[in-house]
Amino acid sequence: MNELTFPIIFMLAIVVAEGLVIAKTQKGTVSWQELVFNLNSGHIMLWLFRGLEIFCYGFVVTHYSFNLVENWPTILVWVFTILAWDFGFYWLHRLHHTYRILWAVHVVHHQGEHYNLSLGVRNSWYSSLTSIPFFMLLALMGIPLEVFLTVSILHYTIQFFNHSALIPRLGWLEKFMVTPQHHRVHHVKEGHYSNRNFAGSFIFWDKLFGTFAKLPETEHHFGIKGTPASENPFIDSNLPFWRMIKRASKPAQKPTPLFRVNQVALVMGTLLLFSLVIGYVYLYGYGYQGTTLQQVVLFVLLALGTVALSGISDGRKSGLMSWFFIACLLLICVVFIWKWTTAFWVIFTSALWLHSLLMLVGFGRKPIVVANVA
Repeated sequence: MNELTFPIIFMLAIVVAEGLVIAKTQKGTVSWQELVFNLNSGHIMLWLFRGLEIFCYGFVVTHYSFNLVENWPTILVWVFTILAWDFGFYWLHRLHHTYRILWAVHVVHHQGEHYNLSLGVRNSWYSSLTSIPFFMLLALMGIPLEVFLTVSILHYTIQFFNHSALIPRLGWLEKFMVTPQHHRVHHVKEGHYSNRNFAGSFIFWDKLFGTFAKLPETEHHFGIKGTPASENPFIDSNLPFWRMIKRASKPAQKPTPLFRVNQVALVMGTLLLFSLVIGYVYLYGYGYQGTTLQQVVLFVLLALGTVALSGISDGRKSGLMSWFFIACLLLICVVFIWKWTTAFWVIFTSALWLHSLLMLVGFGRKPIVVANVA
């Protein structure tokens, strides 16, 4: 599964690099707390559900395909899939903004208030699940799984870079491609701009179906109106559904943080956790068949790690305790029970444990003193 790790490493490196450039040049805005959440928001849970999406596609194309493209020239199959995938994404994305249950999945992406590459990977845990019905149409037609995967990666790469704060206008490409300039419109908080520019790669879908808009020349901001996100992926991915069930008009008030975490310490924790996720991907990829207890335990611990790290970002003591406990379990399982003694696993699980210990005893954070009001 070595080939699957390279895009993740590249994504992680370029997200952090752009954040550093933005902080130094001020060509845009960056919040390291939000960047950490964006990276943690769905990378491990999305891997699980992305695997389910690929499993479903492979199952349908193998057993229920009508083989409509079997006699098509290869070039025509590729061109058709590139266009059909993006057409399906346009309507999938548009329906996410139309129906409440789909918006409950998609809202996590729009809660980000700083436009940069990290926003491109900010998603609900369940984002991949909602795309399954749309892309199954390609499976029924007989589009091979390899073609579907390659085209998907192409489109997701374009969408990722369309969240960049540093890419300028792209000249003639602006006429038919979705560019960062076009996609910024979709994340504008004011007015109805979030209901414009739904396309993923080709902007002509929006022009064809009447949903195209240009970036407003007046002052504007990114995000959504109302209560800000909690910055905890477990809460933010599930709270919209809880509100639907309880029909709550007002969310619970966010607890007062007990400490302020150092941004360098927070980013270091994220990089350590993400490195272990890359190790998981290297070992297991999208695999489900032959799943072992080791894989399940490692997956659960990494998923819980994202929640604990977000708790630290929120200034919660429970986040510190959970982070230390999870780091201890990872170290014990990897080194002492499973005996994975390769340099990668020993170094990164040990470093994660040391980071959690230092955070627990007070390094990398400062207490917030609340003054008593007479």
